[in-house]
Amino acid sequence: MPIKSAGGKAVPKFKPVRRDPARTKLRILAAALEEFSRQGFAGGRVDVIARRAGINKRMLYHYFGDKQGLFREVMHRKMVQREAWLVGAPEDPLDILAYWFQVACNDTEWVRLLEWEALQLADAPLANGAKRRASCRRFMERIRKSQRLGRMPKDFDAGQMALTMMALTTFPLAFPQMTWIATGMLPTDPKFQRQRVKFLSQFAAALRPATQSAA
Repeated sequence: MPIKSAGGKAVPKFKPVRRDPARTKLRILAAALEEFSRQGFAGGRVDVIARRAGINKRMLYHYFGDKQGLFREVMHRKMVQREAWLVGAPEDPLDILAYWFQVACNDTEWVRLLEWEALQLADAPLANGAKRRASCRRFMERIRKSQRLGRMPKDFDAGQMALTMMALTTFPLAFPQMTWIATGMLPTDPKFQRQRVKFLSQFAAALRPATQSAA
């Protein structure tokens, strides 16, 4: 029931704002991903993350414990996302390099995050290391499956092949200055991206065993 003011006008009854912890966590994680990808773990500031997420630092610590816990959760969420992309990745190696390059073009925050991690946390335990290693093993099993089907050379080590595929698809984005030196274009240039997709498809086709190429 409305409360009457001194002037006789009805004043709406105050309704407390309902909290939404799930949405708040998502805002914090989005702000943290942006901050960590720009400044790295060491340079990332919790107060900036809190301000960008529209909450106070106390709430951030309540949900994630500390800065390190927040960083681990950011990495975990990215791995869950990338696992989904792995499940949806094409099976044929002719398409896989172009696919992961296009994923990287749309996920440059992840590329920068990996660079900062290598620079600042090389001597620290890897965040979500066991899960990331398990994800890589699943990727390697896909490579072995392609080898069994005769779609890739069988004498290639799966681990080395996985590492090479990562390098081919992320290096141009991780080192834009080298991309410019080699091609005269930046990796954000749509023309470069089209050329890179074409090259990666040609590169994958060149690796196809002769019996499969002829088929």
